[in-house]
Amino acid sequence: MTDRDKPHPFKWSERLHSFVYAGRGIKLLWREHNTHIHLVATLLVGVAGICFGLSAVEWAAIIIVIGFVWVTEALNTAIERLCDHVEPAHHPAIAAVKDIAAAAVLIAALTAALTGLIIFIPHIISCIAAWLPS
Repeated sequence: MTDRDKPHPFKWSERLHSFVYAGRGIKLLWREHNTHIHLVATLLVGVAGICFGLSAVEWAAIIIVIGFVWVTEALNTAIERLCDHVEPAHHPAIAAVKDIAAAAVLIAALTAALTGLIIFIPHIISCIAAWLPS
């Protein structure tokens, strides 16, 4: 058992310091190219949600799937970095692990896109109908 595994008393300062570690993680995540794509998509969906006046339930669904995409991207990045550290050379097993982690991001993104379509299509149809002559 290492010192890290041993129980130690609760300290608020340690809990607050964990936010510093999380901030570092976000900074590292921001270096990934795909996070820029996710940020643009997040902003576009946010603006569209404001323009269409989404309901609280619609916003909740949008926020959940956006978070789902961001979380899977963060986990995928962590898995890729760990794999690259453990085995810098190409290895079929490591490649499979990285591919599966990337698939998780794709599944999350497709889930978010489908949720967005279900929410936004009725709003888009209403806007188009409002422009058509009666």
